[in-house]
Amino acid sequence: MGHAVGDVLGLAAGVAVSPLPIVAIILILATPQGRRGGLLFALGWVLGLAVLGAIMLAVGGAGGASADKQPATWVGALKLALGALLALFGARQWRRRPKDVSEAQLPKWMAAIDRFTPVKILGLGLLLSAGNLKNAPLTIAAAASISSAGIPVPQQVGALAVFVVIASLGVLAPLAVYLVMGERAKSILANWRDWAAQHNVAVMAVLFFVLGLKLLGDGIDVLAA
Repeated sequence: MGHAVGDVLGLAAGVAVSPLPIVAIILILATPQGRRGGLLFALGWVLGLAVLGAIMLAVGGAGGASADKQPATWVGALKLALGALLALFGARQWRRRPKDVSEAQLPKWMAAIDRFTPVKILGLGLLLSAGNLKNAPLTIAAAASISSAGIPVPQQVGALAVFVVIASLGVLAPLAVYLVMGERAKSILANWRDWAAQHNVAVMAVLFFVLGLKLLGDGIDVLAA
């Protein structure tokens, strides 16, 4: 299990560094029902990663992801494809980044986040984790690595749980600060929100590209074995 966890730590860290979801939960925490909304968003986030990872574990088990305790060829091909996708998208994001960070704009739907119902907030957490263009490929790749590690199913589930916890730290940090500090957290969270909003595109572009190259390397390593 330790080897499987070690293989996915970098991918989990890549998911954790997600500026847009961090901005979203900070905006939710600033609403009158911030505590409930923040908890629902975090729940949706964790569920999204866990369900997507569990589906991939099931696919890997059914598809024979591990052959003689070595990753199957299709696992390498999957990582290669996901890596190429992320690297290309990262390069595209970098070219489109604003030259002046003060010109960075948040998605229009964020302006209405204070009017979101609890169900919408839960769904937003699910969408920004399992439906995110960075987080979904990284979670699929992580679950594929775990599935191909040749360890028993209970250990696979444990490794996935470790991945989900680490991948959720970025979203859980603002929630923890809010729950511990209450009103005193407002200025801290506002600074985090402003920084994340201004540097979202550049941070995402770098992460897309670097993690894409990592998956490309992992895929080549599996296919060349």
